[in-house]
Amino acid sequence: MNTQKFTFEYDTYSDISELTPADQQLLSAARKVTEQAYAPYSNFFVGAVIHLQNGETVKGTNQENASFPVGICAERTALSTASSLYPGVAIDTIAVSYNNHNGGKNDAPISPCGICRQTITEYENRQQQPIRIIMSGQRGKVYILETAKHLLPFGFTAEDME
Repeated sequence: MNTQKFTFEYDTYSDISELTPADQQLLSAARKVTEQAYAPYSNFFVGAVIHLQNGETVKGTNQENASFPVGICAERTALSTASSLYPGVAIDTIAVSYNNHNGGKNDAPISPCGICRQTITEYENRQQQPIRIIMSGQRGKVYILETAKHLLPFGFTAEDME
């Protein structure tokens, strides 16, 4: 037997004021776009904003459906929009925030769900460079990861099918 360990580092900030101006702007936009989410069933409104390497930004929100679970997460909405509007342009950073209308505090970072982790990792593989991820609620702590691969250490990729 051989025991192995997976570890990674990420940056933690006490609030948005500690971020660079560019990251502050991106996270502020993610917090704001949660207002456009359609979440009448979960009351958990999520926003994602992508910064592309050409300087453009793309927004996405979660879109629920009565035929649960056929909705789509904010991260995948933003990724699909980015690849449709700007094909071949690499994604630099994605900021994710939420607004919990169920009475939650909205002050702790959340991470993308499993499907979104897989999808972001796929985009990293396609563009052959990491995607930074900024995660936060409407206020409070902020986490920044330098690559989506840290969210999905044993991700399934095209290489697995070769």
